[in-house]
Amino acid sequence: MRHTLAALRDAWALSRPFWNGEHRWAARGLLAVVVALNLALVAMNVILTYWQRGFYNTLETKDWNGFIHLLLLGAPTDDFAFMPGFSIIAALYILVAVYALYLKQALQIRWRTWLTNDLLRRWMGRKAYYRLSIRDGGTDNPDQRISDDARLFVESNLTLGLGLMRAVVTLLSFILVLWNLSNGITVFGLQIPGYLVWVALAYSAIGTAITHLIGRKLIPLNFLQEKVEADFRYALVRVRENVEGIALYRGEEEERRGLYDRFGAVIGNWRAIMSATKHVSFFTAGFSQVASIFPLVVAAPNFFAGKIPLGALIQTSSAFGSVQESLSWFVSNYTDLASWRATVQRLTGFEAAIAEAEATVQSGPAMDATNGSSLEATALELHLPNGRELLKDATLSVAPGEAVLVTGPSGSGKSTLFRALAGLWPFGAGRIALPAGKPALFLPQRPYLPIGTLRRSLAYPAAATEFDDAAMRATLAEVGLGHLVPQLDEAANWDRVLSGGEQQRLAVARALLHRPTWLFMDEATASLDAEAESQLYTLLRERLPGTAIVSIAHRPAVAAFHDRVVRVEGQKLMPA
Repeated sequence: MRHTLAALRDAWALSRPFWNGEHRWAARGLLAVVVALNLALVAMNVILTYWQRGFYNTLETKDWNGFIHLLLLGAPTDDFAFMPGFSIIAALYILVAVYALYLKQALQIRWRTWLTNDLLRRWMGRKAYYRLSIRDGGTDNPDQRISDDARLFVESNLTLGLGLMRAVVTLLSFILVLWNLSNGITVFGLQIPGYLVWVALAYSAIGTAITHLIGRKLIPLNFLQEKVEADFRYALVRVRENVEGIALYRGEEEERRGLYDRFGAVIGNWRAIMSATKHVSFFTAGFSQVASIFPLVVAAPNFFAGKIPLGALIQTSSAFGSVQESLSWFVSNYTDLASWRATVQRLTGFEAAIAEAEATVQSGPAMDATNGSSLEATALELHLPNGRELLKDATLSVAPGEAVLVTGPSGSGKSTLFRALAGLWPFGAGRIALPAGKPALFLPQRPYLPIGTLRRSLAYPAAATEFDDAAMRATLAEVGLGHLVPQLDEAANWDRVLSGGEQQRLAVARALLHRPTWLFMDEATASLDAEAESQLYTLLRERLPGTAIVSIAHRPAVAAFHDRVVRVEGQKLMPA
């Protein structure tokens, strides 16, 4: 119970912003209609039990006219002055059931849209996605949590919530029916009224308790299954994204072994779920089978004694079944509840990890926008997540239009300095000041090429419409990609189509189009030969004379295109 209450609190914490948000009245109104339609279905089920009573009484008394009228438009019965015919009740039931489902799905997509947008906003906002990738935020596979878990959370909340509401209302409605149908029973001299109600309560309570004892292992198993499935899917994506490297290394066997290991975890956990589900199913299937005949057995003595007609026996069975089904809602939905709790835990963990990442926004070197004209890094300290120190009390100053080359041995902290200047690195201290309102562009060694057209990749991170078509074509030609001009509007996986050198040429073309005030390049031309690298640096200095360039590179020849060289050495930034 304690864990269930915790899951309910977590689920409400995830849901509350949607129901209290900007579009709350539309959402609440849609929910109210869905609830009303579901309540109408319960009401029609109650009416149907009275229709069954009258209908089966016509069979017992061989009342042909009453039989036909109750099938078609309706007729008086012992309980009602007029009982609608089955055709009318069924038509209304179908109409209400269809719209109850349709509007529930409409609410579901509205809620999922909001939740997905909210998770994407927080994950992508304030660099949380990046910080989660470099620190242990207690989360894994954020793609799965945003897509699958968000969908399952919304579906489960509506399906289980509405199902529970219907179960409660059905229970209250049919308990009255069953109570009125029950004759008192004497046990050890004590008269017990409404005994069928107490029998149904006892039967369902025992079933619920046994089901929970048998199936409680399903909750952690469902949680783990989501994780291992996502891990396997991610491993497959990694293979797809690195096909060339795997092929060149001839690493197919090793990759296959790795995939088999991850898939083995999927199968192993699935077998555990199968075993737990089998035990639950044995009981719930038997429970349901006995429940189908149990009320007839309980009420049969009164029928054979002539105390109740056939219609009352059928109504008793139907009402008992509805009460028992409502009381056994937990039994019937145990597996779904286990999956729901696992989903809530995963989304809650993801939100907690995002909150932790957001809390570290102020950690690391302080980023200041100043009225000055130079980049100034002072008292800079950088270290790795494991605590290893890279830079200590380092300073760096870059004037407008100046070109500075940063060198140093591998692992000395050059790329970490690059990330710190971008405001990404949370492990460190000090101050980094950039002139306010002056755009900066960062070119990593492996450029990011978004899905879509080549034009979109060239304009990134701006929209493709922000640049003149002629300028884009001319820039491609300038960086040696003139052969791609006819393909500007072709959509493809350009990070697969273009070689490493072509991707770096495309990144330089971006810099020429964006014309930033500050350009940071981390091995941004390392995939090119020395001649091509020289041509691109010459082009950058000629076309962007007012742009300050901070480069990280290993090739000594690159120094010729910079005004000075700074070396990372002994946890300091030293003039070379």
